[in-house]
Amino acid sequence: MAGLAIHEIGKRSRLPRVTLLIGCGIIAGGSGFDVIPAEIEAWYEFLSIMALTMVAFLLGGSLTKKNLQAHGKSILLVSLSIVIVTLLLVSLGLWLLGLDIELALLLGAIATATDPAATQDAIRQSGIKNAFTDTLKGIVAIDDAWGLIAFSIMIALVHQLGGNGGIQMLSGIVRDLGGSVLLGAVIGFPAAVLTGRLTEGEPLQIEALALVFLTAGLSICLELSYLITGMTVGMIIVNRARHHTRAFHEIEHIQWPFMILFFILAGASLEISTIAEVGMFGLAYMVFRFIYRVAGGWIGAVLVARQWASAHGSVLP
Repeated sequence: MAGLAIHEIGKRSRLPRVTLLIGCGIIAGGSGFDVIPAEIEAWYEFLSIMALTMVAFLLGGSLTKKNLQAHGKSILLVSLSIVIVTLLLVSLGLWLLGLDIELALLLGAIATATDPAATQDAIRQSGIKNAFTDTLKGIVAIDDAWGLIAFSIMIALVHQLGGNGGIQMLSGIVRDLGGSVLLGAVIGFPAAVLTGRLTEGEPLQIEALALVFLTAGLSICLELSYLITGMTVGMIIVNRARHHTRAFHEIEHIQWPFMILFFILAGASLEISTIAEVGMFGLAYMVFRFIYRVAGGWIGAVLVARQWASAHGSVLP
């Protein structure tokens, strides 16, 4: 009921539904009136996996051949710029403030990660579908792969700085990323052929749910990234299933109830009192992450604009 009310408030006020839902969770959770039982809060892990796997399918579904041909270079340049600038400058800033270099590097790597669910819902709430949103969804989709690579490299570097071997950690990049993509291909190619046959043009709801649960379950069993696996499955289906007209309509249809519970329980799990305990480094991390992600996106956008101007014989100021 709160989610329904927030949906209407967001539609009329243009406030992000994600922010309102998390705020609702904070009020209802342990930092507020504490009306959510612990047994319900225990659903958070399951719901987060399901909600994010659905988001991964939808983001993968945005990586069509047509979209990649039109915006592939923009997606690559902006996403790489955000990751590199954020990683380097957040780590450098925290280190200059006096934080241990190993911890600064790890926090810089963590700062590259984003929550695809929040961005996906903000786009969906806006109702806008154009070249900008197509590019944005592509950036969010590939961002998880860059984040996984950045964190794995920083873990290996920290091990090297500590005098331990980092080769094994670097091999983990290949396993996690390559294994997730491989699993996505193993699920995605048969799914592209088999789904959407019982009803013309789109998979049934049970087919959509089966794919989500299968993808998430196998990823967890194999200790792989269900986000990257889900995006791979979504990308393969949308590009290979020629008989589909609305490949992920059912996932879009059932996603919102999962998202409501996911964000409310995310807010309920926050302990506001701990914010005061993070001190200078915690505050600096939040400020640096915000500033440098914006800066990285701006730099990437400038590079894209200059590349476009050069290709079309125009001059940018």
